[in-house]
Amino acid sequence: MNRDVGSVWDALQARSVSRRDFLKFCTSVGAALALPADKTPQIVQALEQKQRPPVIWLHGQECTGDDESFIRANNPSVTSVVMDVISLEYSEVLMADAGAQAEQHLTDAMKRYAGKYLVVQEGSVPTGPNAHYCTIGGRSAETILREVAKDCAAIICVGACAAWGGWPASRPNPTGAMGVSKIIKDKPVVNLTGCPHNGFNAVATIVHYLTFGALPATDALGRPLFCHGVRIHDNCERRHHFDAGQFVEAWGDEGHRQGWCLYKMGCKGPEAYYNCPVLRWNDGTSWPVKAGHGCIACASFDFWDQMTPFYGRLPNVPNIPVESTIDRLGVVLTGLTLAGVAAHGIGTVIWKHEKEKRKPEHPPEAMAGAEGEAPAGPGPEAAPSVTPGQAGTPSASEPATPPEDSSKSEKEA
Repeated sequence: MNRDVGSVWDALQARSVSRRDFLKFCTSVGAALALPADKTPQIVQALEQKQRPPVIWLHGQECTGDDESFIRANNPSVTSVVMDVISLEYSEVLMADAGAQAEQHLTDAMKRYAGKYLVVQEGSVPTGPNAHYCTIGGRSAETILREVAKDCAAIICVGACAAWGGWPASRPNPTGAMGVSKIIKDKPVVNLTGCPHNGFNAVATIVHYLTFGALPATDALGRPLFCHGVRIHDNCERRHHFDAGQFVEAWGDEGHRQGWCLYKMGCKGPEAYYNCPVLRWNDGTSWPVKAGHGCIACASFDFWDQMTPFYGRLPNVPNIPVESTIDRLGVVLTGLTLAGVAAHGIGTVIWKHEKEKRKPEHPPEAMAGAEGEAPAGPGPEAAPSVTPGQAGTPSASEPATPPEDSSKSEKEA
C-alpha cells in the first residue's frame, strides 16, 4: 500500500496531473459538497498541504459493489487519480498482500496511524451468536470492526449494507446483520447509503474531512446532507411528465419510448433522497431513471423491506395532471368568481339595510304642516301619488310638492 503518505497534490503531480486539472478537481468536489465558491481555495490549500488521510477499508457481508463503484469514481478532469485522495493502508479486495502478511499490515497500520486513520466499512456485520457467518483470518467481522474502530478518527459506511444492514438484514435477518452505527457508538459515523453508493460521494466526504477536520453535516439517519438532502423526485428529468399526468403504463409503450414518468411502474423517487439525478454514474453519463428503469430507493433505510415489491406503485403520492384537469380547473375558477360576485351582492344589500336603520327619524312637528301647505320635510308622507298613465303628475287631491334641492338629494343618496 501507500507507505509514503504525502499530500494529494504531491500524488497528483507524480501522475503528471496538470495544475489546471487539479483546480478543476477541487472545484468539482466543492460543487458536489454544495459548498459556496469561496470555499474552493480552502479545499485547494488542504489538498496541497495536508497529508492524505490513511484509510483502512473493511469488508463484511456484501458483494464488493461499493468497491467497484469507488474505484470508478471520477470527474471530467481527473479520471484515474481519485484513489490518490487517500492513502489506502488495508483492503482485502484491492491490496496486493494476502493471508498472514495482509493481517500483519492491518495491525501495523493501526499502530502507525493511531487516532488519525479513517475506517471505511463496506458490507453488513453479523452479530452475536451469528457473528461467525462472516469470518476473516479466523476472526469475525464484528471483532475486527470493534478492534479497528477503537483508535480511528471516524468511520465512513459505504453502501446500504454497511449503513443499516442492507439485504442481509432484511426479514428474517438470519445472521443478525447490522449497520455500523448500531455497533459502534463512540466514534463519528457517516452513512453513504445506496446499493451501491456513488463513489464520488465517498471521495467528496473524505476531502471534506481533510479540509475542515470533520465529517459533513448529516440528517437524522447519519446521511450527508450534500448528497441525501434533496428528493430524487424533485431533481428528476421526468418530473415535468409527472406534473403533467403523463405516465408509462407498460414497459415499451409509447410513453416509455417518449421518456414519460415511471411512477406507475413502481418508481420510488418521491420517497428517496439522493443526488443520483445530479451526479449520475459512469462519468456523469446516466442513472437508472434516465436509462428507463424506476428508482428502487436504494438510498433509503430498510428499502428492501419497506419499498418492495419494487414494481409496485407507491400509494397516495399527490400530483396535478395538467392536461387532464385544465378544463375542470377553469370550471372551478369560474365557480369561485360567481361565488365572489354573489357574496358582494349580499354584502351590498346588508350594508344598505344597516344604513337605513342608522338614519335619524324626522320629528312629528316637522311632518305636520299648516292646512293647505306642503309638508316641511321630504319624508315618506310628502311623496307624490302617481296614477297609472300619469307618471310624474301630482294627484288632484293633494297639493304639488315643491322640487327637492338637488344638492340635498345627492347628499342623502
